[in-house]
Amino acid sequence: MDELMPEVIQAVPGSDYTIYAYFNDGTVHHFDMRPLIEKHTGSVFSPLADITVFTNALTVINGTAAWDLSGDRNPEKCIDLDPFTLYDSPKVKDPLAE
Repeated sequence: MDELMPEVIQAVPGSDYTIYAYFNDGTVHHFDMRPLIEKHTGSVFSPLADITVFTNALTVINGTAAWDLSGDRNPEKCIDLDPFTLYDSPKVKDPLAE
């Protein structure tokens, strides 16, 4: 049996440092970034503490949610998340459908 390789096709910022990740199997998962941002102060996640950066730089690069900090869609200059981590987060109804 073929295993699904989860791929994010859309990422939408939610409230209070959360994201909605839309996957290639039609599911939507809700992921809370606060623990990563708070736990890793002074690390790669630090720029995301600015809610404007968190919201405006969120995109999809290489099949996962990413923050394009440079604005040039360079995967080497972005902050991204493992798509399996996002896929393991709670499945929710599509917030954009409401």
